[in-house]
Amino acid sequence: MLPTTVAAMRMLWKNMPVILLILFSLIFVMLIIMTYHIRVVLKKTDGNKSHEKTEQVQGWIYAAIVFTIIAIVASIYFMVKGTAWDAHLMEWLNIVVRVMHITFGIAWIGASFYFVFLENALNRTENIRDELAGNLWAVHGGGFYYLEKYKVAPKTIPKHLHWFKYEAYFTWLSGIGLLFIVYYFNASAMLIDPAVMRLSSAEAIGIGMASFVAAWCMYDLLCKSPLRKKPILFATIGTLVLIAFAWFYSQVFSGRAAFIHFGAMIGSIMVANVFFVIIPAQKAMVNAAKKGQLPDAQKGKNALFRSIHNNYFTLPVLFVMVSNHFPGTFSNTYQWIVLAAISLGSAGIKHWLNLREQGRLSVWVMPASVLVLLAVVFATAPKSSTTKCNEISFATANAIIQQR
Repeated sequence: MLPTTVAAMRMLWKNMPVILLILFSLIFVMLIIMTYHIRVVLKKTDGNKSHEKTEQVQGWIYAAIVFTIIAIVASIYFMVKGTAWDAHLMEWLNIVVRVMHITFGIAWIGASFYFVFLENALNRTENIRDELAGNLWAVHGGGFYYLEKYKVAPKTIPKHLHWFKYEAYFTWLSGIGLLFIVYYFNASAMLIDPAVMRLSSAEAIGIGMASFVAAWCMYDLLCKSPLRKKPILFATIGTLVLIAFAWFYSQVFSGRAAFIHFGAMIGSIMVANVFFVIIPAQKAMVNAAKKGQLPDAQKGKNALFRSIHNNYFTLPVLFVMVSNHFPGTFSNTYQWIVLAAISLGSAGIKHWLNLREQGRLSVWVMPASVLVLLAVVFATAPKSSTTKCNEISFATANAIIQQR
């Protein structure tokens, strides 16, 4: 009896990935059906409270769908692990998650660029009602648009109110997923460089994830300190903290992994701004307006403060993540200086664009930013264009390929 039970348990354990795949697939189908039901309920709900509760349920269902998809992929991974399909699955995961990350990132960055442009370009003086902070006429796609920004909140909150938050959340989730697929699932080859620091895979992954939390805590404390009222000093200290993280990553990880972790660290700060500050402030203002109370304008200012930071972070993140694919940047001896210079130069360009949208022109910001980036190009150039490359045998090249 006992051998039969043990054999049955072994068979069950062996087929566990298949069982989990079937289970999570059924859950996925049920959740999809529930989303259609929720849409019908949303159309029938009357009153802001019932509509808001239904939207919250819808949000939880969407979150459950995301985690169910992750569980399905994990089940498939354990099914094919060690087979010829293993590398094929990882390759397609890389492609799919990368496309998702790019798509959600475009949506998030586009919204950030648009709303900061809107804030900078608002008409604040001509024919403005007392309750408004400004307005803007725009033309796009063959139509005219008229937008108004309230000083605090309208007297009546509309039933259908769009929230710009899921773009940020899914950009971060897909980015972290890509970080695991490319770097953490193959940490010994992509994340760890023994010539830099000897680490186990668990240690390297732990350091990477912990650094994101530490960076957010330091940034959040800086934003809540009296330094926020001194923009130049605030920006200087913030820049020095970022440079310190660039240096830290270069002392721990491989060059390419150091670059990508720096970008992921900034991206984590950006999404934390949305989750912990911007959205809660917006919810508090909406709830106060629904109760007929005067919303706390300071919360709106705090949200705008962090939103502007996110706007400045966008170009450095994009520049760093693109440069990550070019060894001329991350393989440099002083890669952390290259990383810091790229970030400063691209942030300077965004500052110039923001000034331009406000109708303020600067004669030095753009040239200085371009010069910083050109200095990076010069510093990372080969020492001599006439240096001859030494030919190596196929056996040597093949050994490197097999090792990596």
